Amino acid sequence: MRKALIVWGGWEGHDPEKCAHIIEGWLTEDGFSVNVANTTAVFADPSLHEFSLIVPIITMSKIEKQEAINLAAAVESGVGLAGHHGGMADSFRDCVQYHFMVGGQWVAHPGDIIDYRVDVIRPDDPVMDGISSFAYRSEQYYLHADPSNEVLATTTFSGDHAWWIDGVVMPVVWRRKYGKGRVFYSSLGHQASEFAVPEMRTILRRGMNWAAR
Repeated sequence: MRKALIVWGGWEGHDPEKCAHIIEGWLTEDGFSVNVANTTAVFADPSLHEFSLIVPIITMSKIEKQEAINLAAAVESGVGLAGHHGGMADSFRDCVQYHFMVGGQWVAHPGDIIDYRVDVIRPDDPVMDGISSFAYRSEQYYLHADPSNEVLATTTFSGDHAWWIDGVVMPVVWRRKYGKGRVFYSSLGHQASEFAVPEMRTILRRGMNWAAR
């Protein structure tokens, strides 16, 4: 049986505990044995390398040097890493090793909660199968993203809230490799209530299964 580890914490505004329980249910249904923790200390455990998948749900917060080193080594060895929104791409702002592994870092969400469009650019990919471009209401994430990411969906900024980014096309969903490990990220899902949106939950659930060793 594949083993998954969910680690939640950090800023409460992203409902980390609620999101952890939702994802725990999905992964259990998908045949994983799931461990849930709410401390980054688990990242330093040598047994981290035994998991198939790690799901961080930790906005901001801090990670110790040895925790970051062991986490990166586990993913590089083949453990999958997958997550969403600020729980994965706004974690550990002072840890560039973590950012390099994830493939991006949040920097802004102009206008805060707004209506925007998610454009599916890889409808042929199994993660996006059957999902057409769709309207979404949430924080529209502006990210510093790695050019090596394989982007599956994007969004285009209107400039209404920051005129100088009018027309900028930004990744929303990507996947990548970090060593032998598969990494998946979706910027959707500001709060647990957004897990009710069919496209959001389908993309994230499929992406986690894709990432898992």
